[in-house]
Amino acid sequence: MTWSEAEYAECLEGERRRYAWVMRRYGGLSPTESWTAALRCYPYEPPDKPYRGLVFHDEAWHWAMRAVHGDRYVLDRPELVDPPAEYRALD
Repeated sequence: MTWSEAEYAECLEGERRRYAWVMRRYGGLSPTESWTAALRCYPYEPPDKPYRGLVFHDEAWHWAMRAVHGDRYVLDRPELVDPPAEYRALD
């Protein structure tokens, strides 16, 4: 995917915000802890990095659910496969 720096930064910020929300709501982390986790999951990647933004191929909901419930969350917690409306409203 080719995007401008502004588009990349906007996407990165949105995914960080959504990831942190999930980590607070479902992971029990404090606001500071959840933001730290989001920064770890979504570090800034320079424009020349190969596959920049590859983490965006799945939304923050998926990565956060894996962090909270493990790789099998889709099988073990099928009610969490799709994010709730409250998550969708974060956009």
